[in-house]
Amino acid sequence: MKVGKDMKILITGGAGFIGSHLVDAFMRRGCDVVVFDNLSSGKIDSMKKWLKNKGFKFVKGDLRRKNEIERVVVGCDLIFHFAANPDVRAVPSAHFDDIIGTFNLLESLRGNVVSKFVFASSSTVYGEASKIPTPEDYAPLLPISMYGASKLACESLISSYAYYLGFKAVILRLANIVGPRCSHGVIHDFIVKLRRNPKELEILGDGSQMKSYLYIDDCIDAVMLIMEKFNNDVGIFNVGSEDQINVRRIAEIVVEVLNLKDVKFKFTGGVNGGRGWKGDVKVMLLDVSKLKSLGWKPKYDSEAAVRKAAEHLTREITE
Repeated sequence: MKVGKDMKILITGGAGFIGSHLVDAFMRRGCDVVVFDNLSSGKIDSMKKWLKNKGFKFVKGDLRRKNEIERVVVGCDLIFHFAANPDVRAVPSAHFDDIIGTFNLLESLRGNVVSKFVFASSSTVYGEASKIPTPEDYAPLLPISMYGASKLACESLISSYAYYLGFKAVILRLANIVGPRCSHGVIHDFIVKLRRNPKELEILGDGSQMKSYLYIDDCIDAVMLIMEKFNNDVGIFNVGSEDQINVRRIAEIVVEVLNLKDVKFKFTGGVNGGRGWKGDVKVMLLDVSKLKSLGWKPKYDSEAAVRKAAEHLTREITE
């Protein structure tokens, strides 16, 4: 599906990290964009360049209140559902709210013609995968965190509503996405900690946690390509880099970017075999061959993505 200037696009969570970059991409294409966000983690500043543009509209609202989203979906051709609590360690009720919000959004589509619905899911739906890299058809899906469970629940809701209401749906299982405007995650946390104490860095876990990191530009390129080339009823795509990096190396890169010397790393030891917290998936690498078959390839590997993100966030984070 080619995106035309006459299309109206709704982005829930458009004031957030990934959502705001998606806003940039569509606004540059001349589309009409509506952002629906409660600003619990997103920021108006992330969209400030578009606030006075006639093709852009921001609606402050909460997906937990169905009447608020019902008014916004009318006339929208494409929906990108990126609103969610980004904190993997948040209390279970916070992530359950994301399920409720997704249900309300889907219910609001009754009587509205939507061409495609794109959902930002997560690699955490795989849980502790025994197959690495992990393909989209891996089973059984046994998430070990409420964050992963909520994403999996939302996937199921979206799949069933797509068939029931007759719209096409794309589910994106994202690796760790990093870059400018990222307000959470290990890189952000390390920078904040080192600004407070440049002599010592506390690292959750044992430092051996090994995961995939993808730079935001590569992520947005993947989203746009999938949206345009995939036209089946419901599709699932892994979106991530082709390699991994461990937490200790991320710490070393952040220290290098901040030009610090002789920083002592203090590992907490972690839980359940060196994890940062209960529910932390220790090893993650997605099989992205399905996405690559569409013609996509990441420009940055995990280490380059982490370094580039750290350089941007060092300038952004003032604390």
